[in-house]
Amino acid sequence: MTRRPVTPHDAARADAIAQAHARSRALGLRATEAPEFDALAAADLRELIDTNRTLYHQARPVMDVLHAQIVDTQSMVLLTDRNGVILHSFADSDFVEKAHRVALRPGVSWAEQHRGTNAIGTALVEGQPTTVHAGEHFLRANHILTCSCAPIADPYGRTLGALDVSGESRGFHKHTLALVRMSAQMIENHLFNTEFAEAIRLQFHARAEFIGTLYEGLAAFSADGTLLCANRSALFQFGAPLAELQQREFAALFGQPFTAFMQQLMRASGEPLTLTLPSGVRVIARATPGAATSGVATSGVATFARTAVPETSRSPYTPAPAQAKAPNATDTTPQPTLAELDTGDERLAAALQRVARVRGRDIPVLVLGRTGTGKEWLARALHRDSPRRDGPFVALNCAALPDTLIEAELFGYEEGAFTGAKRRGSAGKIAQAHGGTLFLDEIGDMPLAQQVRLMRVLQERAVVPLGGTRAVPVDLRIVCATHRDLRAMIAEGTFREDLYYRINGLVVTLPALAERTDLDALVARMLELVRREVPGAPARLTPAVRACFARCRWPGNLRQLASVLRTAAIMAEGEDAIDMEHLPEDLMHDCDPASECAEQSAGATAEDQTGDTEHEPARLSVWQSRLIEETLARHSGNVSAAARELGLARNTVYRHLRQRR
Repeated sequence: MTRRPVTPHDAARADAIAQAHARSRALGLRATEAPEFDALAAADLRELIDTNRTLYHQARPVMDVLHAQIVDTQSMVLLTDRNGVILHSFADSDFVEKAHRVALRPGVSWAEQHRGTNAIGTALVEGQPTTVHAGEHFLRANHILTCSCAPIADPYGRTLGALDVSGESRGFHKHTLALVRMSAQMIENHLFNTEFAEAIRLQFHARAEFIGTLYEGLAAFSADGTLLCANRSALFQFGAPLAELQQREFAALFGQPFTAFMQQLMRASGEPLTLTLPSGVRVIARATPGAATSGVATSGVATFARTAVPETSRSPYTPAPAQAKAPNATDTTPQPTLAELDTGDERLAAALQRVARVRGRDIPVLVLGRTGTGKEWLARALHRDSPRRDGPFVALNCAALPDTLIEAELFGYEEGAFTGAKRRGSAGKIAQAHGGTLFLDEIGDMPLAQQVRLMRVLQERAVVPLGGTRAVPVDLRIVCATHRDLRAMIAEGTFREDLYYRINGLVVTLPALAERTDLDALVARMLELVRREVPGAPARLTPAVRACFARCRWPGNLRQLASVLRTAAIMAEGEDAIDMEHLPEDLMHDCDPASECAEQSAGATAEDQTGDTEHEPARLSVWQSRLIEETLARHSGNVSAAARELGLARNTVYRHLRQRR
């Protein structure tokens, strides 16, 4: 039997367990020791819970949701304080007795000095999410357990406690740690919003679909625009520690003065805003004014506060419904036709004509193109114009899910398939797309193991959910998209050649916006859509703006153009036309400094323009890679230390190192 090669992640994990065992021996523990059953008296436990009441009250609802996901899997959910003392637990009735045999109950300390290597104590020492499975526990009495734990930090990064899922060792599954990590992040975000309920809170991310998820950045500001705090995701996107960011003006953080932001907020009427990070990366943001805006916020901001989208209460790992309905029943995203996408560019028109010829045929389509060029719009149009138009259109972004969750999301799982599974199981995206179209965006980011399973599904036209034995027949059309060079990935061994030839029945490439000849028609079409939302928005651009757009590099392609037009239209509401003063200031970074638009940009000096040529803003992925590199250099290549400072999992840093090679 061929053994799976040892990955850098496996090696790092083995090293962390070895170090934890060394610490246990140094503490004078012996592996044969029986578990200590000394627990706090009831009164002392109540006092400890009261000391940690904010953590306790914010964590309990999340623990309840997490426990509902692992019910009937002979496991339990545990909350501890910063010292590893268990504060509260939810457990399956058939696991309680076994848990008590090893003192896994409230009032007992699971710090390393008392229990040796274990997920709770080791995660608190390492400051990292940790899994300790079976024989990896230092005490032999605990070898019956498999445990996954993630530390919980307050808004300032100080460890408050830990969240853990423990169960029988034979119930181990790699997905469990991802679920625990996400639950811990949820608790941290709840703590952040509670701590700064009176402040102006900003949710932001470079990708609009991540707003309202655990991946969004959160930042809190006082009424005068002073940064009070930011969560881990926000610090990562800013690329600087909190202490440094607190010394900067709002304009240095988000590319505009605080007063201008408040005016934009008043005009937004609950809609997303566009802001610019110090790296030059544009982000989508939502703002929630708190009591801190008293005397500052006008009725417009108050109206926004009432109409803003509330925080999601749905667990981010709650599986999708078992049956996906037709798009017109559940999917409110506009469904364009192929004809509607044709706005006059010859290259695009040729691609649309090729796609139109196979719309009624069972031929897979592979759409290539840079990020933001409209690959999903093309997939939706193909679905709308096909005989499957009344079936579901199901989309999955392969780059937006952790490697540990994409398998369950795509293929689904049966009841009890793994620790963390929903009691009744879940249909995956493939089964949901039965009778319709499955769109796999960023297929180049799909892990190799899932590529093998997808290949089997496409060959057999049937899917076997995780933990299941019965193949479920599926009838679907598959459309894939990527901005990566799949042939180069095949040569590197990171993409399967057989899958490539299975998904590329027809390959079409969408041109970048800067290469298209239909810019004026696109602008007119987008402005028409904006005016449906903002009736007072202008219907045209001034000649200066048109010249600026013609010379822009548009690195964000259609997505960037739509964002720029929407913001400018709102800023120009009530005016005759959108002029240079209404454009986002950072747009000039994407224009040729010698062009007419750069010369006409308000307040731009020759020195500023020279700086633009030397410092073209990095895209988010480049900026993040640079930040990881700089952090690794500061820590002499120590992955654990760099990951701890960045608030990332070590696996994320190792993935960056693999991609760098």
